[in-house]
Amino acid sequence: MRPGASSAQSAGDSRPAPRAVSEDTLTAGDATSMGVEEEFHVVDLATRELVAEAPQLLAHLPVESFGGELHRSVVESKSAVCGGLDELRGELARLRSQLASAAEAEGLGLAAAGTVPLVDPLRLAVTPSTRYARMLDDYQLLAREQLICGVQVHVQLSDRDLAVAVAQRVSPFLPCLLALSASSPFWFGEDSGYASARSLVWQRWPTAGLSGEISSAAEHDALVADLVASEVISDPGMIYFDVRPSAHVPTLELRIMDACPNLDDVMLIAGLFRALVRRERHSVAMGVAPVRIAAPLLRAAMWRAARSGMEGRLLDLPQSPRPIPAGDSVRGLLGGLRTWLEESRDWHQVSALAEDAIARGSSAAQQRNVYQRSGRLVDVVDHLVDRTLIPA
Repeated sequence: MRPGASSAQSAGDSRPAPRAVSEDTLTAGDATSMGVEEEFHVVDLATRELVAEAPQLLAHLPVESFGGELHRSVVESKSAVCGGLDELRGELARLRSQLASAAEAEGLGLAAAGTVPLVDPLRLAVTPSTRYARMLDDYQLLAREQLICGVQVHVQLSDRDLAVAVAQRVSPFLPCLLALSASSPFWFGEDSGYASARSLVWQRWPTAGLSGEISSAAEHDALVADLVASEVISDPGMIYFDVRPSAHVPTLELRIMDACPNLDDVMLIAGLFRALVRRERHSVAMGVAPVRIAAPLLRAAMWRAARSGMEGRLLDLPQSPRPIPAGDSVRGLLGGLRTWLEESRDWHQVSALAEDAIARGSSAAQQRNVYQRSGRLVDVVDHLVDRTLIPA
C-alpha cells in the first residue's frame, strides 16, 4: 500500500475501480474556469461591533453580484466566471471596491474574516425569509451563533461523476488550505485559543465536514436525498461538505476556508485548489487509484489546522500522520502541484504568494499581535477593516 492508504486498498477490496474519464470528452473550461464567493461582516465604525445592516448595503448593490446570508450582518459577493488568476484578482478587487463604496455611504465597515471579536447578539437578527426562519426554528443555537464568514472557491467540472471522484481525492490536502485562511482567533470578545474558531462553529452543522466515501454522482445524490428525507435538513442547499459538487452550477466547490482579509490569501488558495483539481482530474482520467485515509485521521488533520493555523504544525497527509511545520506542509503541497501550476502559468505567482504567506503568518496571528500591542479589540476590528479595504 502507498503511505497513508488504508486497508480498503488491499486485496479483496470490493469497491469498483476508479472510473477512467477521457480527457477528450471533458467540456471546454473544465478545471480551468473558476469563481469565488466571499462573505463579509458588516460592522459599525463607531462601536466596531457586528450590526444587522446588510440589507441597507444590498439595496445599493446589483443582485447578480451580491446577496445576503442567514444573518443580516453578512454580505456575500459572487464573482463572474474567470479563466485565470489575474482576471479573478481584478474581479474580486472590483467587487470589494463596489461593496466598500456602499458601506462608506452608510457609515459602515466591512471585515473579510472568519469572525469579528466584538458582537452584541441583541443587536443581530436572522434575515427575514421563510427558509431562514425555518433554519432558526430547527437549529436554534447553531443558527443564532452562525456569526461567521467564509470564502468558497469553485472550479468548473461539468461531469458530476468526475467532480465526486476529485472531491474524494483532494480531501487530504484541505487542512493546509484551511491553515492558510485562518482568520478567526476571537469569539464573542475572547481569544478562542484557535486560529480558526469559525471552522469549529461551522462543523457543528449536521452535514458539515467530510462526505464519507462515495464513488459516483448517483451515490452523492442518493446520500443527499436520504439526508433530506431524514428531515435533518430541508433541502440540498444545506449540504455543507468541505468540498462538494455544487448544488446549482457545474463546479467543484471548496467550502472549508475562513474569509480572508488579505486578497493575496484568496488568490493563493484559489490557485492551489485549481491545481489540485487539475492534478486529480488527470489521475482519474488515467485510472489511478486514490489514496484512502481513515475519516478520523482526516478530521484530526482538520482540527490541527484549525487549532494552530500557520503558526504550528500540520499533519503530513497523505505521506504520514505525523505533524510537520505548517510552512513545510505548504511547500510540500506547492511542490507536488508544480507541473499543474506551470501548465496553467500560475507557478511564479502562486509560489511567490505561498512564500509570502509563510513569512507573514496567518491573519489569526496578525490579529493577536494587534491585540497584544494595544489591549483593545477595537484595534483588531480596525485592522481587519483596513486589510479588507486595501484592494479598494
